[in-house]
Amino acid sequence: MIRVSLAMVKQAAGYRNHVRSNVPSTRQMSLLPTSSPPEIAKSRARTAGELDAVLAIVPDAPAKELFRQLPESERWQELNARAQPRSGTVRTTVLSNRQQTLAVLGYIRADASTFERLSLAGRMLKESGSREPEAVGLIALGEAVPAQAALHALVAATYAHAFSLPTFRAPSRDERHIKRIVLLGDEAIDTRYETACAGGNNLARWLTALPPNVLDARGYHRAIAELARRHGLTFKWLDEQALRRAGANAFLAVSAANEQRVAGIAHLKYRPGRRKTASSPDLALVGKGILFDTGGVNLKQHRSMLDMHTDMGGSAVALATLIALAQLRAPIAADAWLAITENNIGPKAYRPQEVVRAANGVTIQVVHTDAEGRMVLADTLALAARTKPKFMIDFATLTGAAVYALTERMSGVFTNRPALVEKLVAAGRASGERVWNFPFDSDYDSDLESKVADILQCTTEGKGDHILAARFLSRFVPEAIPWAHVDLSASTRTGGLGHINTEITGFGVRYALELILKQGVLQSLDRKS
Repeated sequence: MIRVSLAMVKQAAGYRNHVRSNVPSTRQMSLLPTSSPPEIAKSRARTAGELDAVLAIVPDAPAKELFRQLPESERWQELNARAQPRSGTVRTTVLSNRQQTLAVLGYIRADASTFERLSLAGRMLKESGSREPEAVGLIALGEAVPAQAALHALVAATYAHAFSLPTFRAPSRDERHIKRIVLLGDEAIDTRYETACAGGNNLARWLTALPPNVLDARGYHRAIAELARRHGLTFKWLDEQALRRAGANAFLAVSAANEQRVAGIAHLKYRPGRRKTASSPDLALVGKGILFDTGGVNLKQHRSMLDMHTDMGGSAVALATLIALAQLRAPIAADAWLAITENNIGPKAYRPQEVVRAANGVTIQVVHTDAEGRMVLADTLALAARTKPKFMIDFATLTGAAVYALTERMSGVFTNRPALVEKLVAAGRASGERVWNFPFDSDYDSDLESKVADILQCTTEGKGDHILAARFLSRFVPEAIPWAHVDLSASTRTGGLGHINTEITGFGVRYALELILKQGVLQSLDRKS
């Protein structure tokens, strides 16, 4: 027997209170980014005296005349002459002005992909990082079309590198960030689009990076409400009571083990100009928002659980995309539906072999409690479908199978409309956020046949789980609604991805905006209907 004195109990309680008071809270850290993006300006001046760095992209076989467009062109020519240029490589030197401006030269093929251009731009920004520049000049030379594309990549990379993810470290007085971007030369680009696109990516990265004791359900609710207020969005929070009335029992099964009853589904609306009263949206964006995933009763191992605060990345992508559409005043009516809860373990946690009925009446036989993402998305898709959107797309860090199939360099995409495959893949190529289309054939459904319910949640084996998860989700999307599912295997990647220099990539925002605004997915559906 161990004897415990009252003093020892009080001392232990005091220690716990002391520890808890030092845990960062939403009051100590902003739930939303506080820094302003860099200012962007244009200049045709051939001087770099006020710039900390100049970044120039040229063709991989540049003519000497090209360098005359750069400040101190002789320096750049000397830099180019050091060795045979090769596409994708970066070289640096220092200009002779008083500022000692860093010159960063990058080479790219004229037929390079968007991903290759973004990757080069990211490496160039990384080279300039040691200088901690506050003012950078950007220029791309060569033929008009590839030069404009290269300049777009430089702007995107600069915005990404100028942004700081949340940190609890003591601030450094000497810490510097990029505050000003100067576009040199004659190339014109749509900076408004790039700003909204980069801002959406940065917001998605910020939210995904927040610790789980900061971005809990209550904090996320508050952050969404603030973003809705800032951008003129309609916002409704469907709490557990409302979800119970809606029959959303698949979502409620996952949230059952939460200590507090604060989980819910966020529904946001963006309506442009004359379409303020539109009831049915053109677009429904759906996102998985599992704020921390323990695996539930089927508990994850340590390494698998370690970064499960990022399991809400899909909701961050859907939210940030809607905000970017609002900032761009896109002429479409769009909704976002975010499934926000934790997947905890406890006496009330849902268990294998339970049968639950989703909001559309489909019954689900639970097989594995760590397949919670498809449970919360089932109800969220069913509720979003009730608004009869022209097109639905969901984003979710859903399966490890997609990562095993693609690694973290691409994400998987599925659709119930074969005619959309070309646009879905083209949007990945054009945005630099590449996707791979996986099979979606109905014969996979035989693996999800249940003897006691309408459908199995998953199988006991891991074979093709990304495909089976998509087939499962399709049961909650009416056949009349065109739908795409993005399994975000590229949501996080060690070392970053493309122009993004952090492990959390924010993958999905650039892709969604490209698909919606440039590939014209909604217009193509209108033509087919």
